[in-house]
Amino acid sequence: MVNLLDKINELNLSRRSFLKASTAAAAALSLGGCANTLTTASPDQMANGEGEWRTAACWHNCGSRCLNKALVVDGVVVRQKTDDTHPDSPDFPQQRACLRGRSQRQQVFGADRLKYPMRRKNWAPGGGQKELRGQDEWVRISWEEAFESIAGELKRIKEEHGNRAIFADGGDASKVLALYGGYVSNWGTTSRGTWHGTNGPVGIGPSAVEGINDRIDMRNCETVIMFSMNPAWSSAGNPAYNFMQVKKAGAEFIAVDPYYNDTYALLEADWIPSRPSEDTALLLGVAHTLIVEDDPATNPLIDWEYLKNNTIGFDADSMPEGADPKDNFKDYVLGTYDGTPKNAEWASEICGVEPQRIRYLARAMSKNKKVAIIFGWASARTQNADSLPQLVMTIGAMTGHMGKSGHMCGVSCHTGSSNGGPGLVTAGKDGLPSVENPVDDSLNHTEMWRAIVDGKYNFTGQMKWKKGEMRDIDIRAIYHDTSARLQTADGMTKGIEAHRKVELVVSHAQFLTTNAKYSDFVLPLTTEWEKLGGFVTGNREILIMYSQITEKMYECESDQWIAKELGKRLGVDVSKAFPFDEKQQFFNMIAGSKVTLPDGKTKAPLVTITAADIAEWGVEGEPQEGQITLKEFKEQGLYQVERKPGDNYGFIAYKKFRDDPAANPLGTESGKMEIYSRALAQRINNMGYSKIEPIPTYIPPVEGYQATFSDWKSKAKGDYPFQVINPHYLRRSHSVFDNVQWLRETWPNPVFINAQDAKAKGIMDGDTVLLTSQHGKVLRTALVTERFMPGVIGLPHGSWVDMDEKTGIDKGGADNILCGPVSTGQGASGWNTCIVQLEKYAGASLIPDVEKPQRIIF
Repeated sequence: MVNLLDKINELNLSRRSFLKASTAAAAALSLGGCANTLTTASPDQMANGEGEWRTAACWHNCGSRCLNKALVVDGVVVRQKTDDTHPDSPDFPQQRACLRGRSQRQQVFGADRLKYPMRRKNWAPGGGQKELRGQDEWVRISWEEAFESIAGELKRIKEEHGNRAIFADGGDASKVLALYGGYVSNWGTTSRGTWHGTNGPVGIGPSAVEGINDRIDMRNCETVIMFSMNPAWSSAGNPAYNFMQVKKAGAEFIAVDPYYNDTYALLEADWIPSRPSEDTALLLGVAHTLIVEDDPATNPLIDWEYLKNNTIGFDADSMPEGADPKDNFKDYVLGTYDGTPKNAEWASEICGVEPQRIRYLARAMSKNKKVAIIFGWASARTQNADSLPQLVMTIGAMTGHMGKSGHMCGVSCHTGSSNGGPGLVTAGKDGLPSVENPVDDSLNHTEMWRAIVDGKYNFTGQMKWKKGEMRDIDIRAIYHDTSARLQTADGMTKGIEAHRKVELVVSHAQFLTTNAKYSDFVLPLTTEWEKLGGFVTGNREILIMYSQITEKMYECESDQWIAKELGKRLGVDVSKAFPFDEKQQFFNMIAGSKVTLPDGKTKAPLVTITAADIAEWGVEGEPQEGQITLKEFKEQGLYQVERKPGDNYGFIAYKKFRDDPAANPLGTESGKMEIYSRALAQRINNMGYSKIEPIPTYIPPVEGYQATFSDWKSKAKGDYPFQVINPHYLRRSHSVFDNVQWLRETWPNPVFINAQDAKAKGIMDGDTVLLTSQHGKVLRTALVTERFMPGVIGLPHGSWVDMDEKTGIDKGGADNILCGPVSTGQGASGWNTCIVQLEKYAGASLIPDVEKPQRIIF
């Protein structure tokens, strides 16, 4: 085979021959011999300037999408590089790709790409042998057979059970299903956790870009306190680099987290280990310290002016009209009426942080220091955390770290990590009309699999926060087109059961992902590299326009093409959803792109478009003047707004509101930040999952630290004595890239176990261990470390399930096998709330993931 690879490199191959050879090689060889040889340009090619560098999509949802360039020679990608459009500097940084983006061609041209429409061998109308989903063989079929079979089943199900029997994800195919009479949708707070539904009623920014100042202003901070953040892994572009500039400017860093991760190590942060899901208890202990130690004359910790002018509900004097003055936040923290002061000792028992360290943390937030109090979303992706964002806001308001240069408090995550503020350059809309779904049923992610299995659910509207209403539901078909819903939603064990219950499961997929594995029909998708082009962004200062890298491979088609063809078989007018083609949609986005001019206020067209451009593209449009020509934008692939200190692009979150709250009211009932929020309590309590108070209070998570005990008072440990967190991992972006062999070899996906816990369990590095929760079991290989605090286990997020049907144990290490379908508050997914038992596995040891056979079909 090595000789074959040498010959392949020496030959002048056609694109089809190359793909055939590379697929065969990738299937037969280990990672080291195959991909590097096939994807590197020869010296002669490079010297002669052969090929064309094109901007390649890096479209996966890590939050830091960066610039990727692919060298295309004779239709084949032979090399990749990243941003070299301008010299790199802290103020004007290049948008450099991480190892995931640099391995993208291993994904696009992977031997395990799905090539043809496929049907499960033992499927038949009505489902056939449904229990074989996930285990069955696959049969190659034509597109015509696929569409006729799927449309036939959807027609039958609609006729027999109505449109409420069809469950779908909400992509292009769902638009067609909406035209066909509707479908049952799904909703969830996803990555944002309770930052999703708490923010509006209490008066804080609804996204990750609105709660903190921009990256240049952050350099004015003296202290940066980070909670549950690891951008060096999760958003591996410029965020960590930006934080390095803050450190160079003199700031000290404090990290509050159960895991001393690579971001904290890079910044030499002072680590405060704190248990998962218990930040509410910790911050109440911080609030108590601020209250009892504050002395305006000798030790000014609290910004009383900000509390008075900009908030309601902190103390009895600031309560809204009609509320009981005794229900204020200050008296709750002091234990004035319930007899339980929420002091550092009380908090320490729950969160695991020593009392003196809680007091140290509170003092580090003093109003007279320039402090950034910043959070990732992880701490709010937990059960019963609906008041946590409100409490974060309360701490920021108490210390006055809002609305001033060098002061900030809020979310620093995803595209807003390290760099708050609205986008300075944005893509336009595709121009497609919206399609109303006639069916109003929508299943929350924490209960959708349970609802399909049990036939009932709590209706609250799709992100409409309606009063809870129990409804019967009878799902007969599941249609996946835009998400990895089975892999990435709570309760995968229950999800597999749901998929084996219904009569039809369809997936659009590029690989045999978890959705596809448990389907009846798999429809092969093009990647973004095979499409005409599109846009991505990774921070407020950039817009990336990517181009087509390669022709469509095998028999793969786009989501939209599949949706249209399905719609034709269902007899709907697909022009109501897609009145023009994908080229026109792409052009509309180009033409509608905007950029903020140097005055910091004016929005102007980004791209200059001529009549010749419109004619060349064969689209409808009008010429316009912009900042960059269409040709230049396509060649460069990146438009970046150049920043420098003192420019007009700076962003200070809440500045106008701080300076004049009466003239710039928030969208709350009072117009102020609501430490006491009737609207929030009404929203959460009406939904019917669980209840909260109008002020932030501590509610033990269903599977939090206290649940690890059979008896909390006596501290007797229960059957599941460990907490699990699911950190984002450099091998993947969520579940994407998990099949890429380069990344599998480099990042083996262990389970992280504290050295003290490992010793007590007789576990050593490399041992295969079994994690057992109330909801499922997984195997992983142990990595013993001091970076996780005792009692906390780290199972990386997103590994593809690999279920052993005989034992019921997942050998892939899928985190959502352990997480259960538990509904609380606003329906936030509890990915960071899971309790397990840990033991050394008595069976056969796991083989490394890179040595497992790839999921190659045909």
